[in-house]
Amino acid sequence: MERSVEVRTGEAVEIRYELAGLGSRFLAVSVDLLAQIAVVIVLLVAYAFAAPLIARIGFGKNLSAWLIALLVAGFFAIFFGWFIVFETWWSGCTPGKRALGLRVVRDGGFPIDAGAAVIRNLVRIAEVALGGYTLSAISALLSPENKRLGDFAAGTIVVRDRADAIPDLDAYLSRPVRSDTGLAESNRVLIERFLQRRAGLDRTARIRLAALLAERVRPTLHDAHPQLSDEALLEFVTRG
Repeated sequence: MERSVEVRTGEAVEIRYELAGLGSRFLAVSVDLLAQIAVVIVLLVAYAFAAPLIARIGFGKNLSAWLIALLVAGFFAIFFGWFIVFETWWSGCTPGKRALGLRVVRDGGFPIDAGAAVIRNLVRIAEVALGGYTLSAISALLSPENKRLGDFAAGTIVVRDRADAIPDLDAYLSRPVRSDTGLAESNRVLIERFLQRRAGLDRTARIRLAALLAERVRPTLHDAHPQLSDEALLEFVTRG
């Protein structure tokens, strides 16, 4: 069953996210695991070629021991630092999550930060050690927001990323406004923001916001266009 969560922005606008299911999250982790294994194989092949050369040069066993220690540390960093680095630098995505169209965000819908990425993935180590993601699966099934233990600790959720590209809001807001309506620039910006985000609103919030904006701008227009609905009016006065 698909689950969703609604968050409210600082502008009192509700945004609905579709939560990632257990199956898609498992597939994303599997893709990441395959990528990690591929990187490890490359490192092992490189070490296999380098070890005989080091022995022939005669640097001794100490250097070989250090290389092995660095290799082990590298493996640990790959398997657990992988998620921290990618989720921090790639706005909540890893290669696996991006392939499956998933993203990690904060509970309030805000982008994940480095602190949250570190916390949720340090807890991942304990989850793997205590049962190989079994605890994660149980937690996600029982949680209304599909949260594993790391998500609870970091205050994050995993959502389905939007399929459509994020538009350039600045370019959208800079479109020319109808000069014959009398619409003020400040009102134009408010209306443009509403029109840009309305697809993500539920029907009740969309109607309410359109009515509030129409009520605000109608008295300021040269022609109030009473024959137009609230949303139709907003579209008309901002059409270039």
